[in-house]
Amino acid sequence: MSATDFDPAAGPAAVRRVPLGLKLAYTAFLGVLIPAYWVKYGPTNFLYFCDIALLLTLAGVWWENRLLVSMAAVGILLPQMLWCVDFVAQLLGGRITGMTAYMFDAQRPLFLRGLSLFHGWLPFLLLYLVRRLGYDRRALPAWTALGWTLCVICFLFLPPAGAAYAGHMAPNNINYVFGFDDAQPQSWMPPAAYLCAWMGALLALAFVPTHWFLCRWGRAPKTVAPA
Repeated sequence: MSATDFDPAAGPAAVRRVPLGLKLAYTAFLGVLIPAYWVKYGPTNFLYFCDIALLLTLAGVWWENRLLVSMAAVGILLPQMLWCVDFVAQLLGGRITGMTAYMFDAQRPLFLRGLSLFHGWLPFLLLYLVRRLGYDRRALPAWTALGWTLCVICFLFLPPAGAAYAGHMAPNNINYVFGFDDAQPQSWMPPAAYLCAWMGALLALAFVPTHWFLCRWGRAPKTVAPA
């Protein structure tokens, strides 16, 4: 399936705008990460925004589809940039949010920590892809619908913060739907009210500002008249 088959808005110039080497390297990386994470953490780990973005990007680079790439960028660009800043701070002996402290935990396998470095390079890859393919403004409503659906699923069906790992070390508190502390749920407001507030905050503070930025960053692909 080509980009034009999948996305009616994509023109002829949207095809073959991503180097084949990048496509193959990215696919090879996911060929290692997906089974490793599946065995270690279980399938629910792939409900994290960042992991959904990995899969969207995989389809996006092969189809060269700017909607899929744009959705991934809107969803994770800002939090993954925060991850990068926190990682550098931890590397230099400081601390900002502590979200990357696990990367320096010697009890965690070095191999899995190495795979997790995708949090550091994925946002820059997405910026490159959006620059190459153009930004699709439909990404904001599309990702918001997807992200909110993931939040509701994680809230209703998956372990809350503080729950013991189950089965394949299934993670708890996925996408922070129970608060920012994985050790215990937030207690300053009813859980359902927190979920609604969190979903609204994601839209207002992460998705919309990223959308505004990408509208300026992403250039629409130039059309080429057929020979």
